[in-house]
Amino acid sequence: MNTLHLPGTSRVRAGLAALALGAVLAGCGTAGTSGGTTPTPYVSLSPAPAAGSLSPGTQAATLQQSFINVVTKVSPSVVEVETDQGLGSGIVFDTNGDIVTNYHVIAGGTNLQVVLTNGKHYPATVRGSFAEDDLAVVHINAPGLVPATFADSSKLQVGDLALAIGNPLGLNSSVTEGIISALGRTVTESQSGTTLSDVIQTSAPINPGNSGGALVDLNGNVVGIPTLGLVDQQLGGAAAGIGFAIPSNTVRTIATQLVQSGTVTNSGRAYIGIQAQTLQQGTGVYVVSVIAGKPAAQAGIKAGDIITSLNGQSVTDTQSLSQILANLKPGQTVPVVVTLADGSSKTYQLTLGEYPG
Repeated sequence: MNTLHLPGTSRVRAGLAALALGAVLAGCGTAGTSGGTTPTPYVSLSPAPAAGSLSPGTQAATLQQSFINVVTKVSPSVVEVETDQGLGSGIVFDTNGDIVTNYHVIAGGTNLQVVLTNGKHYPATVRGSFAEDDLAVVHINAPGLVPATFADSSKLQVGDLALAIGNPLGLNSSVTEGIISALGRTVTESQSGTTLSDVIQTSAPINPGNSGGALVDLNGNVVGIPTLGLVDQQLGGAAAGIGFAIPSNTVRTIATQLVQSGTVTNSGRAYIGIQAQTLQQGTGVYVVSVIAGKPAAQAGIKAGDIITSLNGQSVTDTQSLSQILANLKPGQTVPVVVTLADGSSKTYQLTLGEYPG
């Protein structure tokens, strides 16, 4: 059996609590010490010649130089994020000192600081966080920051080359390479039960400490933030070449709101507004309470109802409910089938709300 978890050492076991069953998620941090390297200035990334016009040796050298150019460009924008609980990575979002990272990297931590690639440490404060998308923005006062360029992740294709840059196990500015293995995955983190939708699967190795770092294309643009690794429970270790990243379009949407106001009001995540628990038999979700004025209450769902189906899909537990919600959007009207206290079945039409920030 395989599970998805937040790769981390014993000092970092970040968990994300599901909030009133909207749709939620997860990441990878580690404990360790940080080092610094001298930042290198941007280089010009010029298009490579057509592959057919080059010899195999020249093609290999051209690809190798592309990797070098990307790392040279992006590394100054990737930082180390440290707390008293451990460390992860972050990306310089703007010149004002805003750093975007995973929520689980900073969750529950104190003594927050950011280490740049030149080895300089800066105290940091949390500007805002959105646990449901496992994203947070921290702020530092530092000169000469180099913001990363974020790509349009909707244009990614399976097979695209990708590099992951971060601080795994405290090894500053480490790089791994792979491809985009799949798009549009919906995954649930095993420890917290949080759900990520529309994530990028990549074969670029994601190790403890990579969380919050950069997954980049060969133009040196960020296409995602590495967050989850797959663990093979039978073999007792990380499954090689199976990692997941939050797409750059989601990162920009959430981080921009956090920078502007510290909260998220336009997440695009569906929300029904209930507190629920899984029935022991795994035959549905028991509604513990309904939040007044929210979609479930407006549709007529009451505490004590058992949700067995949403939008035509079977609901067996809270995880399956979260996964279904993760692939729906606010404003959609969907059928919800519930079992009432007397054992009868009833179908409600429920208009999904926006997950509250």
